[in-house]
Amino acid sequence: MSFIRFARSFNSVRAYSTAAAPKKSSSILPYAFLGAGLAGGATYWYLESSNPAVQKPKQEKSPLDPQNFIDFKLKKIIPYNHNSASFVFELPNDEASLIPVASCLLVKASDPEALVDAKGRPVVRPYTPVSPPDVPGELTLLVKRYENGNMSKYIHSMKEGDTLAIKGPIEKFPYKVNEFDEIALLGGGSGITPLYQILTHALSDKSNKTKFKLIYSNVTEKDILLREEFDALKKKFPNTFDVVYLVDQPSANWTGPVGYISPEVIKSNVGAAALQEKVKIFVCGPPAQVAALAGKKAGMKQGELGGILKELGYTEDQVFKF
Repeated sequence: MSFIRFARSFNSVRAYSTAAAPKKSSSILPYAFLGAGLAGGATYWYLESSNPAVQKPKQEKSPLDPQNFIDFKLKKIIPYNHNSASFVFELPNDEASLIPVASCLLVKASDPEALVDAKGRPVVRPYTPVSPPDVPGELTLLVKRYENGNMSKYIHSMKEGDTLAIKGPIEKFPYKVNEFDEIALLGGGSGITPLYQILTHALSDKSNKTKFKLIYSNVTEKDILLREEFDALKKKFPNTFDVVYLVDQPSANWTGPVGYISPEVIKSNVGAAALQEKVKIFVCGPPAQVAALAGKKAGMKQGELGGILKELGYTEDQVFKF
């Protein structure tokens, strides 16, 4: 009840009681103090709640460290499909990750002896979060379990409450809005996550004019990750985003293209190499796929351009390998 309504109600009650017992006198001083107290409290609450000085200060620094590994607790596991799940890690003090686009994280086991390579060194692998950089208190990794992937198997063996050592962010490509007229994103398997990071960031910018085309290949239809999210983006941004799904082993009901990302698929969906600096191609997927499309990476470095994209006339300046 507002103070004005309270005062009107109080006055009507007082008038009724006075008419019924005119000879009885009483002081209104306590009620005056009560009314003043309510008004003062309401005013204080309004001023405090609307005062920017009492709002939560803007977060300036990420809880992550690009120089050192920090242990983060696994908050929850959300199954995705037959071999993938989202692993949600807790960030301290309800802070956001503030990870820039495009960047990744490096992860390793919190216990240095729990996951090592043949030489006894800790296994370290890059992962790109699928959670927005401004979401408070959480960092989500979408991880596909590969039989020959020691880190992916280790993460899938974790239980809620366990910790994972994370370092980052490690900047990969300094994305700028409208730097290119067209961007093609060629992905496979769990390599979709950095491409998803770029798309969600770029398309959410109201000033974006770049046209994006995602070409995403998988073994089967059930292996397609983030399909609902991509379909929603296509519906929301029909003029600036399109997606093509390919599967190698189609079901009887599959109506889309079949096979790998071939030269014909690229020529049909990607701006020609002659567009030069107007077109950019991002590639991310299993090492064999990246090598076939754009040549092998040299560790964390790009390596020479090769594969199908080189054969089609694209240059190293037009291609970036995650």
